[in-house]
Amino acid sequence: MILEVADLRIQPGRQAEFDAAIKHGVETVIAKATGFLGYQVQKGVESPERYLLLIRWATLENHTVDFRESPAFQDWRAIVGPFFAAPPVVEHFELLTGSN
Repeated sequence: MILEVADLRIQPGRQAEFDAAIKHGVETVIAKATGFLGYQVQKGVESPERYLLLIRWATLENHTVDFRESPAFQDWRAIVGPFFAAPPVVEHFELLTGSN
């Protein structure tokens, strides 16, 4: 399993609109992608314009190839892209250790 961590910075004052848009975008576009296993959106407390989008993928390629190179990626960006104050920073992680 791969964890995609996307650090998103949105335009000030647009949090309520973005809250609805990101949920809609994930649930109607990304959730249908090959290898999608689940997601969380974390909203900044000290920095209310900062969000962390955490998506679990079966493989790295499910995100980087199957989704990013599909028309669905453009659909996703059309939903959330207008809110971005800066390009997202995206990295991938593998679990080393942890507990529930």
